[in-house]
Amino acid sequence: MPKSFKRDRFFWIVATQTAIVNFYLGGFGPAQSLLRADQGTSLTIAGLHGTAMGVASIAAGYANPRLVHRFGRERLSWIGLLIFASGLAIFVASPPVYMTLPATLITGFGTSIIINTMLTAMSHHYGKAAEVAIPQANGIASVGFVTGTALIGTIAIAFPHLWRLGLLLALPVAIALFIVGRDKSDDVHVPDESGPQSGKLSRTFWIAWIGFVACISSEFATSFWSAALLRDRVGSTAAISTVAIVALGTGMGIGRWYGGLVLHNLKLDTQLLTIIAIQFVGFVSFWLSHIMFISLASLFTVGLGVSMQFALASIRLISFSDGRPDLAIGRSSLAAGIAIAVAPFLLGVFGDSFGISRAYIMVPVLIAIAFGIVKFIPSKPVQEHV
Repeated sequence: MPKSFKRDRFFWIVATQTAIVNFYLGGFGPAQSLLRADQGTSLTIAGLHGTAMGVASIAAGYANPRLVHRFGRERLSWIGLLIFASGLAIFVASPPVYMTLPATLITGFGTSIIINTMLTAMSHHYGKAAEVAIPQANGIASVGFVTGTALIGTIAIAFPHLWRLGLLLALPVAIALFIVGRDKSDDVHVPDESGPQSGKLSRTFWIAWIGFVACISSEFATSFWSAALLRDRVGSTAAISTVAIVALGTGMGIGRWYGGLVLHNLKLDTQLLTIIAIQFVGFVSFWLSHIMFISLASLFTVGLGVSMQFALASIRLISFSDGRPDLAIGRSSLAAGIAIAVAPFLLGVFGDSFGISRAYIMVPVLIAIAFGIVKFIPSKPVQEHV
């Protein structure tokens, strides 16, 4: 199948689901400085919110094959959206850290379910063209990410103690999408008699899995604490630094929408190596910059670099799964969970101990690990329908 596809009803429903959860991620991740200011916590305690999201992703990953087997991918995506909405409502309504941590756990579990089902459903629906379709769906999701970042940062500037209320805008959109987009047919999902996808995965899969961990770790470490580094380097306020992270989200959105089209003549691994190299150049520039304009341009470049890494690295893992995509994506969610749980938290710990600038040295190390594994562990051809 050529790397082209039709943006049908399926595409827009799945893309909008991921856009909704990315609206939350866009507002929540870069707003760690705002949350820390509200709750009066250290970088380490604030970083536990990222840990909660990571633990949720791990749990969703282990549950993924069983949940898909029980409910089917389409129905499971709506269940994930309901869980997400419930956690978000608790987060906004409960300011203390002992409530925002479990709320983040619930929201993260729903988010991971939606993302997991998006990856396997699109891989099955589009076959080889998923290399373009999944990044473009993530490009739509980036609109939600950028909107969330810009809105929450703007509210924080005008009304410093009301920024969380902006996150609630995700709820009416989720309700409207469910009403319009859910499958109203009488088809009932019948679980496969052979049971959930299971079994051992190859050593090659697990080496590639480590590279996936490195990719996601570098992305979340950057998105969670780049506002803090910006404050340290250029002296901007927490609110303005949060809005500035729109540059990162904008780069991600443009890269996801156009990256597959620009790089479509390259092999999967070559595409991934190219954008990892772009991320490295952008990060080094951002890390060394003391000028706002250069920092924003660098964050935009970093966004271009990380834009397609999640999608392409996930497709690589599916290629190593021996026809078990739900199992592979479940294990990729485990990887993402470890990355989300550990990377921002470690960066917060290092930031408390050595300063955020020195702590950021861990990011280029992660980039180098990801690049090396993709370079030396080539992917396998992806089946047309998996």
